[in-house]
Amino acid sequence: NDATALRATSKVTLGYVLTGDPATDAASRSGLTGLGTILKLRTAVEPGEPIGVDVATDEIGFYPLLYWPVLETARTLDAATLAKIDAYMKQGGLIIFDTRDQGSGIPTGVAFGGRGGTALQRLIGNLDLPRLEPVPQDHVLTRAFYLLRSFPGRWDGGQLWVEADTSAGTEDVRRARRADGVTSVLVTSNDFASAWALDDRGRPLYPVVPGGESQREISFRAGVNIVMHALTGNYKADQVHVPALLERLGQ
Repeated sequence: NDATALRATSKVTLGYVLTGDPATDAASRSGLTGLGTILKLRTAVEPGEPIGVDVATDEIGFYPLLYWPVLETARTLDAATLAKIDAYMKQGGLIIFDTRDQGSGIPTGVAFGGRGGTALQRLIGNLDLPRLEPVPQDHVLTRAFYLLRSFPGRWDGGQLWVEADTSAGTEDVRRARRADGVTSVLVTSNDFASAWALDDRGRPLYPVVPGGESQREISFRAGVNIVMHALTGNYKADQVHVPALLERLGQ
């Protein structure tokens, strides 16, 4: 409706996909609220309150980023919803699929189609996803704001997967268009939202393991980098930043 549209577009607004599970949806909201607090304190981004969306019925084009927790009970989406999500990604949107299961990740080039397999595979069915790869050490995500080597959440050890760079080879015919260098999809198993979740007094809502509060800090930095990447694209890939980055890495 008009009120939601105005609220979603008056400020940078992060969206989270409603799963129907109250605990999961509450964790997503608290996580994006906590990440928004960190963004306000540390960057020039001042996001509004996050908004939960039903991907089947709500307009998703308002949101530069959607956080999507994947439930074990996930079912394949219908064709109309898949087409809507596909259009969102190809027009510059970024979706974080978070399986939250401390899994070992997804093999490079995995096929997502079909009704069997993992919960994520069942959920997105025949979505036109690009080929994925573990986030490279020189990816823009590793330096969009902070210099990072890992992307933990409530859990650590799960691999972060990003859209594979095919610029040096043959273009994948199923590859979603990278808008201004922004990967259209991230896949993690580390449960980002629970690491970012804060109460109204700024206190963490969930423990993080095994690294404790230092791990939470890295997770917040990872969240900041993801949002900055979604908003600025490949800006930090510009060679003009290389001397400063090398100097900081030397420290």
